[in-house]
Amino acid sequence: MKDRTDLGQVPLGREEEGLDRALRPRRFDDYVGQEKLKANLKVFVAAARKRQEPLDHILLYGPPGLGKTTLAHILAAEMGVEIQCTSGPVIEKKGDLAGMLTSLQDGDILFIDEIHRLQPTVEESLYPAMEDFRFDVLIGEGPHARSIPLKLNRFTLVGATTRTGLLTSPLRNRFGVTSRLEYYTLDELDSIIKRSASLLEIPVAAEGAREIARRSRGTPRVANRLLRRVRDFAQVQGDGRVDLSIARHALDSLEVDQEGLDPTDRLYLTTLISKFGGGPTGIETLAAALSEERDTLEDVCEPYLLQQGFIERTPRGRVATPLAHQHLGLKQKAPREKGKLF
Repeated sequence: MKDRTDLGQVPLGREEEGLDRALRPRRFDDYVGQEKLKANLKVFVAAARKRQEPLDHILLYGPPGLGKTTLAHILAAEMGVEIQCTSGPVIEKKGDLAGMLTSLQDGDILFIDEIHRLQPTVEESLYPAMEDFRFDVLIGEGPHARSIPLKLNRFTLVGATTRTGLLTSPLRNRFGVTSRLEYYTLDELDSIIKRSASLLEIPVAAEGAREIARRSRGTPRVANRLLRRVRDFAQVQGDGRVDLSIARHALDSLEVDQEGLDPTDRLYLTTLISKFGGGPTGIETLAAALSEERDTLEDVCEPYLLQQGFIERTPRGRVATPLAHQHLGLKQKAPREKGKLF
């Protein structure tokens, strides 16, 4: 289970990362979806440019693969500034953060992915940097220690997270803009796949693109990776063209079903229903039964299953819905009467 085969989550090789970057939109006009968020960001960018000020700090949150990193790069391009990218776990010490902040030019963007995983001491040193563009350096030790403020260039912090609940209130409250990214519609994914196919010079039929979009679990990153895998099948087992027939064959071979569920999603639901009677079951119990990390279930599996109505989160644990039973072809057990053990 640790080596999950979800096409949206497997580690990328250098070639795959290069393709992801090549497909990444550069400007708002190329970015498909998130229309309300995009319209608001356009206003913020135009206003900042008019005042000749950096953007206010921005927090983007939502499930993985929806375009948080892409939006950060677009913001930098639209503002005409540089962007420096890092992630919360990488910044281990205050000195690491100081090096990044002092290298930023006026108006530049610092993008921190998984910002909820910052070390507490690192996070606390961000507060004066975000509010006053100042970084406090401690010189000396004990009673002779003193703090020397370093003046920073004005910058914009763009934070991305899949777990807003893990952000501390002091950090969350220092962001001037907080926006959630939603899952993409079928039409939006269809447009993304056709755009990616054009950039990669993959001949794709409208029906083939639609089938890939239907099984992409509302996520552009998954859509692009499925497109590349379907292309492999089209080139080896077809005539190179991605039509409906080869798309269905490839996606069935990859065990991605009509609802976009992969083997891990189905194993999650099957375990919840077969081993635990459909729930309610605690997340720690499910993680142990699946030999999977709790964070992986909460960040990767559950958001889409919740959005599609396959599970519910209750105070007592996770519950499989009738829709989950129907999708897997499993009979729903009648609720046990009170006072009866069997």
